[in-house]
Amino acid sequence: MNDTVEQQPYAPSAREGVLVTALAAIGFVASVLLTNDKVKALQAEADGDEFTASCDVSAFVSCSGVFNTDQAAVFGIPNPLIGIAGFAVVITLGVLVAARITLPRFVWIGLFAGSVFGIGFVTWLQYQSLYEIGKLCPYCMVVWAVMIPLFVIVARALGHTVAPDAAVTRLLSHWTLLIVLLWYVVILAAIWFQFGETLWA
Repeated sequence: MNDTVEQQPYAPSAREGVLVTALAAIGFVASVLLTNDKVKALQAEADGDEFTASCDVSAFVSCSGVFNTDQAAVFGIPNPLIGIAGFAVVITLGVLVAARITLPRFVWIGLFAGSVFGIGFVTWLQYQSLYEIGKLCPYCMVVWAVMIPLFVIVARALGHTVAPDAAVTRLLSHWTLLIVLLWYVVILAAIWFQFGETLWA
């Protein structure tokens, strides 16, 4: 009897599915817009023209100032293409959850593995953007903003799937919003201490 209960896959609510879908859709759109600007920049370069990205706001807030660096294509392809592929998968799974389709455990494990890669990659890009490149990309920051709650939500779902009684699962369940907000505060503080008033110069 207990074995049957332990093997039963975790089924998040339809609302969680809608939230995951919405977050992933926002990240998908930001990745598409960034890819579009990158393509236009390459076309302008080939034609010998100058290009200003749609999200170039100032000397410090500039998409083109970021996507023209080596860090913008770490694996040999533009980073936004990885975002497009990854967010498309998450959107699909989010729709399934919203439709109340129970996902098997291995799907949650795979999704969590992808989320770990995503949040790790995003954290590395945040460091590079703040301390190496010295510029902020608005579309990239949108991806940062959606990856954090996505990671926490997926981690919580996996916890309910594999270890529902674990302390970390209870922590993620009861303090989801607080964890996300504190994470945002840390990033905003890092941005402020690094750039301060120069962001609006």
